[in-house]
Amino acid sequence: MIRKWPFIGSRVVKTGVAVFLTAWICNLFDWPPVFAVITAIVTLEPTVSDSIKKGLIRFPASAIGSFYAVLFISLFGNSPITYTFAAVFTIATCFKLKLHAGLLVATLTAVAMIEVIHSHYLIAFFIRLGTTTIGLVVSTVVNMFVLPPDYTKEIAEKSDKARKQTGEIVEKVFKDILDHKHEENAVDIQMLQRLDQKLINIETLIRFQREESKFHPLVGSEKEQFQYACTHLQQLRLIHYHLDNLIYTPLQKPTWSNEENDIILEAVAALGQSMKNRSKYNQDEHIDRFNQLMALFWEDNEEITKKSDKHPTRFPPELIILYELISIYKLVTRYYAN
Repeated sequence: MIRKWPFIGSRVVKTGVAVFLTAWICNLFDWPPVFAVITAIVTLEPTVSDSIKKGLIRFPASAIGSFYAVLFISLFGNSPITYTFAAVFTIATCFKLKLHAGLLVATLTAVAMIEVIHSHYLIAFFIRLGTTTIGLVVSTVVNMFVLPPDYTKEIAEKSDKARKQTGEIVEKVFKDILDHKHEENAVDIQMLQRLDQKLINIETLIRFQREESKFHPLVGSEKEQFQYACTHLQQLRLIHYHLDNLIYTPLQKPTWSNEENDIILEAVAALGQSMKNRSKYNQDEHIDRFNQLMALFWEDNEEITKKSDKHPTRFPPELIILYELISIYKLVTRYYAN
């Protein structure tokens, strides 16, 4: 229910819980909660695994920032040079030690501590380490037990949209080629780039879910749904590859007969419809069209390839187009087989 609210998501809820618990624990120890709260907020990652990994980096980074804040305020007091040296030395040290994920938090910690430290520098340093630990632990525990991340539904939804978008692009690209508009393919390229970005987003969510499964293993239907989504993404990525080949390959005008052209147009239309609407996919009809395309591919193949010297790719456009179309047909068969 929380995920459906337009202004509140699971991350917002978890952030609120983490902030409250962190501040409450710090108040119990009579420690300033501000640094712990900042740490808790930035450590709340999309997965528990990421929270732990980045937390292990941010802890020493924050310690470095705290150390330089204490060091330079003891040398120069609350002055501009103190802020400058604390920030510069913290950044340089974190960069040198490859603590990139904690660099920003460490730098903010260093400059913010200067304003609140007035005496007892060593005690202030250890209190800062304590508040950092509280923020890291609380945010990780909250991420693990309060509305734990589950991306299976989002992956399935995005994968379904990507499938439909792929069907639209298949129709558009092949129609442009068959209508001899291959050179005017700027729109096709933009559509393919948008699809590529969607596939990258799905791949990111799948990575998140795999990481999360180490702490919250998927079971039953959710596990099957996730496995299907991974397999479907592989097929969509390969279809994208074949479409990309078509768009960026220089093609001359194909020399099919009207009958052959009609067969290909019908095959493309059926393929696009079956991808845009799962219910339109008919396995027997799909296989029949696939076999028609295969027969067309091999028909007079020996005679066509003898003339390949006339083409810049050393292959005639008829064979290239049919090969890519047949490959996509095969991938769609595998897509719906799972």
